[in-house]
Amino acid sequence: MPHIPRPFLQRRDFLRFSLIGAGAAALAAATGCGLGSASADEKRIRLIVTESAPYQEPTKIAAQLLAEQGWTLEATYVTDIVQPNLAVANGEFDANFFQHGAYLQQFNVDKDLDLEPLFYVYGSPGGIWSEKHPSLQELPEGARIALPVDPANNGRALVLLRDAGLIDLEPGVGVIKVSQETITANPRKLQFVEVDQQSLSKTLPDVDAGFLFVRLAAEIGLTREQALAFEADANQLPFRCVVAGTADFAATEKARVLQEAYQSEEVREWFAGYMGGALPTPWDTDPLDELNQWWQA
Repeated sequence: MPHIPRPFLQRRDFLRFSLIGAGAAALAAATGCGLGSASADEKRIRLIVTESAPYQEPTKIAAQLLAEQGWTLEATYVTDIVQPNLAVANGEFDANFFQHGAYLQQFNVDKDLDLEPLFYVYGSPGGIWSEKHPSLQELPEGARIALPVDPANNGRALVLLRDAGLIDLEPGVGVIKVSQETITANPRKLQFVEVDQQSLSKTLPDVDAGFLFVRLAAEIGLTREQALAFEADANQLPFRCVVAGTADFAATEKARVLQEAYQSEEVREWFAGYMGGALPTPWDTDPLDELNQWWQA
C-alpha cells in the first residue's frame, strides 16, 4: 500500500476542533468594529506562487478581496517546482500555490514531508500537441514524444497514447503509477524524451509531439481544440491544483479567509474566461478525500 502522509488522513477532525478554538479566541479579541486589534503580522499571509497566468491572476484577485477585509496577501512568484514546498515546510511561507494534488503527495513521499492540500483552486487537464503532425495516428515510426520527467506527471501522456491504440500498458496500473517501465507493447517504436515540466513547451518544436498542461499550451498560443489527445474528466481527478500548507496553518483564520478569497465568484469568472473555460473549478470536492482514494487505490 502506498505511503499516505499522516495529516492527509487525520487533518479533518484536527481542523474542525482547532477552528472552534480559533473562533473563540478571535471573538475574545474583537473590538466593536469587528476586526479586533490584531497586529499587522496576524493579518499578513505569505504565499509562494508559480509564475503563470492561472496562478498569478487569481492570486491578484484574491489579494484585492483580502485587502478589502483588512488582510495583506504577500505573494512571491517563482518558476521553481521544488523550493515552494520546502519553503513552506521550513516556515518561510504560510502556503504555496503551484502544484496539483498528485505532485504534492509524491513530493511528500519523496522528501518525507507532511504538507497538506488545503483546498482546490482549479483542475489542470493536459493533452498531447504537435507542431508537425495532424493526428496521433499519423505519427511516424520512431516518433519522439516529450513527457514530463517528474513521476506525478510522467505517465499522463502514456495513458493518452494507450487510449489512442499506439502502445499497451500493464493492466490495472493507475495513471500516477504509469511509466515507461509499464509499457508492454510499442509497435511504432516511439521514443520518449523526459523533460522538466516547465520546459515542455520549449521542447515541442524539437519533437514530434509532446504532453503539455493546458496553461503551458496557452502560453505558446495553442488551444484545447488543437490537441491531438486531451484528458477526460476522470483522468483529471488527481491533477487538480491546490493551495498547500502545514497542518498548523490549515487550522488558522488565515487559511479560512485565503480559501474564501480564492474560491470567490470573481475568481470563478476569471477562470470561465480563460481558454474558453478549459480549466474547471472543482470547489465542491474535498482534496483530502479525493487524494486518499487515489493513493490507496
